Amino acid sequence: MPYFTRLASVVAVTLALGGCGIASGDTRFTLKVLAASSLTDAFGELGTAYQQANRHVTRVQFEFSGSQEAAGDIDDGEHADVLATADSASMDIADGKTTDRRPFAYGAMTIAVAPGNPRHIRQLSDLADPRLRVVLGGPIVPVGRYAAQVLAKAGVQVRPSSEEADARTVLTRVRTGAADAGIVYVTDMRSAGVSASSVAIPALQNVTATYFAAAVRRSDHGDAAKAFVTWLTSSAARTILRKYGFLTG
Repeated sequence: MPYFTRLASVVAVTLALGGCGIASGDTRFTLKVLAASSLTDAFGELGTAYQQANRHVTRVQFEFSGSQEAAGDIDDGEHADVLATADSASMDIADGKTTDRRPFAYGAMTIAVAPGNPRHIRQLSDLADPRLRVVLGGPIVPVGRYAAQVLAKAGVQVRPSSEEADARTVLTRVRTGAADAGIVYVTDMRSAGVSASSVAIPALQNVTATYFAAAVRRSDHGDAAKAFVTWLTSSAARTILRKYGFLTG
């Protein structure tokens, strides 16, 4: 079973999407996509674009949670058609139960702080201050692994006040005042609006987060699942991903 309990805040979004010619006539079925929580906003718009670009309509359900949790669910046999994770290690959890794995987006990390940065955090080394409440992702989740790599490159040791199951939860703790700072994806800051500020991490200390998608082997709609994974690397999808701050190949 996954290390963390499924979050109560897991979001399930259902959209009518195009089936790339997989569905025909009035055929309808649900294509279930388990995805990293940091993809929530981008996948919402990607779904709309996918629908508009395809004549045959399929029903696609997005379920967002921590990458390692989503991959663990696939490994445990939960029914789904597509898996999208924020790193390769999480995808490896479901190795053997997915196919057509491919990277489709990239990102970087940043320091999330309260609006206006009242604790005057300027750089990674400031996070070592024991008076600060710093929250990080857990050691087995992508945002936690990336944060650990960033801190190691900077030579900074941090004792977190808590370790969370995904990036959005890290950000939420900062937004609500439960933490003074946290390391999240640059793309997550778009969802924070005015409720959080960001302190940039220098390129030499930063890392590249790589997002992967794969079709689930036991899917009842294997061709449609593979088609969706392929579409995520299309020029149309890349344009939308870049809009939300992701980098594309």
